[in-house]
Amino acid sequence: MKNVLIIEDEKDLAELLAFNLEKEGYTATCVHDGKQGLERAAAEPPDLILLDLMLPGMLGTEVCKALRKDPRTSQIPIIMITAKGDEIDRVVGFEVGADDYIVKPFSMREVALRVKAVMRRVEPDVQQAAADILSIGDIIIDKQRHTVASAGLDVELTSTEFKLLLYLAEKKECVQSREKLLQNVWSYNNAGDTRTVDTHVTRLRGKLGTPGDIIKTVRGFGYKIEE
Repeated sequence: MKNVLIIEDEKDLAELLAFNLEKEGYTATCVHDGKQGLERAAAEPPDLILLDLMLPGMLGTEVCKALRKDPRTSQIPIIMITAKGDEIDRVVGFEVGADDYIVKPFSMREVALRVKAVMRRVEPDVQQAAADILSIGDIIIDKQRHTVASAGLDVELTSTEFKLLLYLAEKKECVQSREKLLQNVWSYNNAGDTRTVDTHVTRLRGKLGTPGDIIKTVRGFGYKIEE
């Protein structure tokens, strides 16, 4: 079943939304402030988020921005719920990354139809995005954007370092010889200088920090990623 995360500070409304969505065949989880919503979305990414605009401590627009910046949650569809129905408010909601906008008061039938429509519309994109994201331990590799995050922090890698990390990650648990790495990452057709590989692996581990320890040295042969 599809899971919907409801981030709404009005507890009665949140519970009513959850009840009606569960009648439609979804599972629903409720949290009542923005910070908790961010933490829950990152820890257990839902299939869709219903996000109230006016939240205590952290506005829904800020929550939406944070969700879109985090590789773990960047592709989750978001429907904003708010009492503000002016055009400028809707524009701001879309600018920060919302997929749809529902203005209070609303019917539960409208919510269910909009949730279904947004999920149907974004599902192919979400599936593609999931294929583009490779997560190993505390390292997240975005193959499409060529970005890497380690322990939640962005890591600046050279093109070669990125290719090396991605190749090892895609061959996880399989030992790769230095010669094979030279051939597939550097496109060298002969053995070349295998010290190049050692130097790049050392630099890569350093940039990744502690999570980089998953890159293991296999003495006398090469390297592998092992969780």
